[in-house]
Amino acid sequence: MPDHDTSHAPHDDHTGHDHAAHGGLDLELIFALIACACTAVGWSLDYIGVESLAALPFGLFVAAYGFGGFFTLREVLAHLEARSFEIDVLMTVAALGAALLGEWFEGALLLSLFSLGHALEHRALNKARQAIASLAELAPEHASVRRDGQVMTVRVEELVVGDEVLIKPDERIPADGVVTQGQSAVNQASVTGESIPVDKQPIASQMLPEEFDRIPARHRLYAGTLNGSGALTMRVVRVASQSTLARVVELVESAQTMQSPTQQFTEKFERIFVPSVLVLVGALMLAWVVIDEPFSKSFYRAMAVLVASSPCALAIATPSAVLSAIAAGGKSGVLVKGGAPLEHLGKVQAVAFDKTGTLTRGEPRVVDVWLSPGIEEARLWSVTAAVERLSDHPLAEAVVRHVDHELEVDVPVLDASAMQSVTGKGVRARVGDARVLIGKASLFEDTPHALDAEAQRVLDRMTRDGHTIMAVQADGVTLGIIGLMDTPREGVRETLEALGQLGMQRMIMISGDHQSVAQAVASQVGIDEAHGDLMPEDKVSFIKSLDAHAKGGVLMVGDGVNDAPAMAHATVAIAMGAAGSDTALDTAQIALMSDDITRLPYAVALGRKTSRIIAQNLWLSLGMVAFLIPATLWGLSIGPAVALHEGSTLIVVFNALRLLRFRA
Repeated sequence: MPDHDTSHAPHDDHTGHDHAAHGGLDLELIFALIACACTAVGWSLDYIGVESLAALPFGLFVAAYGFGGFFTLREVLAHLEARSFEIDVLMTVAALGAALLGEWFEGALLLSLFSLGHALEHRALNKARQAIASLAELAPEHASVRRDGQVMTVRVEELVVGDEVLIKPDERIPADGVVTQGQSAVNQASVTGESIPVDKQPIASQMLPEEFDRIPARHRLYAGTLNGSGALTMRVVRVASQSTLARVVELVESAQTMQSPTQQFTEKFERIFVPSVLVLVGALMLAWVVIDEPFSKSFYRAMAVLVASSPCALAIATPSAVLSAIAAGGKSGVLVKGGAPLEHLGKVQAVAFDKTGTLTRGEPRVVDVWLSPGIEEARLWSVTAAVERLSDHPLAEAVVRHVDHELEVDVPVLDASAMQSVTGKGVRARVGDARVLIGKASLFEDTPHALDAEAQRVLDRMTRDGHTIMAVQADGVTLGIIGLMDTPREGVRETLEALGQLGMQRMIMISGDHQSVAQAVASQVGIDEAHGDLMPEDKVSFIKSLDAHAKGGVLMVGDGVNDAPAMAHATVAIAMGAAGSDTALDTAQIALMSDDITRLPYAVALGRKTSRIIAQNLWLSLGMVAFLIPATLWGLSIGPAVALHEGSTLIVVFNALRLLRFRA
């Protein structure tokens, strides 16, 4: 069997063999059951020995050959035409050999059990394929579009960027886009894996960012997701073929063909094992020349060994598990690109997190405020907000957001003017008649009104806590100090605890921020090891070093954008929030479609479970071959051999299918 394909094409893809072409999987199963029934009845009649029905058992065995060998023979012919020597060929040869020896029952039993095993195996694996294929069926076929003032129904494939689509309650979203009218809660579980519907609102501005992932999540819609009780109007941003769902389906389908390390091992093993078996079978057929036994006995023993030594279960052990895991992950918002990252994920014991956007929200928030003695809080915020409304800096946006949405005191609205930026230090502006300075301590060093000792102590404390500082002065009077910080995501600490329970022994945070900031965030989330002041190239070097020394390699978790170079050098990389990011989908080996770090333990647990099932399948398949070869050499007949052989194959497949129901 020199051309044996380690992807186990006859069991997995069946070398292009389409069961639907001849009645589908049900017909194959019906034929197999008829063959088994004919074999069982024939054996029973032969065992009873009714003289008047002496010819009937033979007829039933021949019928079993016909029904059991129908599909098998079709595959044999297809394989021979493709110059491929597969397990179907071996089984057919063994069955014909049994018939030549007059062992019709043995041959009928072999073909019956082999065809039944294949039919059940095909049916089981089809469940995994259907789970993957179902992803593509989530998107609707038609959409209601408003064009030229009229509402018309068009096929989803005909939608173009800029189309205005009407979405009714409980209707699936036809394409990626942005909400322009209406409010509703959208169930995004099919794409992102989020269990709770996400509230959607119209975008405030009609000026949309060029990149889809820059659109705020509350305005963004994904193809294939389910609208709630509110009617929505959306503008198409991506056509159907370029939607997130389409990309996910494409990547999941391509992932099925990517070999894992175990599959590669199986291929190397079979290159040695199969020729060795063929040499052994050839030698056994000549045993009658050396030992005193008839040729028929030597030939029969050789056929039994041929059946016993076929690595059918071994070849399907890994692909079936990988296929099921990919399907399970796809339904849970975890995109897995092949078997290799799954197996690596099952072994890694060290994980490195990028800080910004992974462990943290990726946006600064006001976390601390100090008021100078005698200064009212409303005055501090009114002056600060007036100035910061003139800026588009992320820190300014954080202050304005805090004043508008989070502050519980009433703040007078003031007007600012004449704002000037002081590079690296802060800003100057006028609020009414007052001259206002907002920024770092260095901004005040060149002025007659440097920060007093108490303010300096507060500033030093906030700096040690990892805060970004904004000191505020008006006409030389210090109003207060505001501390901002990129705050940790919700559920980070619980996520890290769950990873520890899954066997992650070392958890590290890497960041381009100052070491004090990195350490402060690490302390908040429960990470003992933090490395700051790392440029992109420094992150790459760090990951390379960690990958070389950590047991099982290193898992890198990031957003797949600014940390892409470091992720590319990790043993396995996971990107968060990949649903809206093409870069993240392309960069990571595993992608969490939702921007939810609590999904990370599920991905790791899936990798761990897949690795265990692959190991179980390998031990079972190798153990069965190791048992059957000596057993057939010592007299085990073809019937029990094929029963054990096909039984082990089915056990392997159904063991792998348990992953379809995997829940962390």
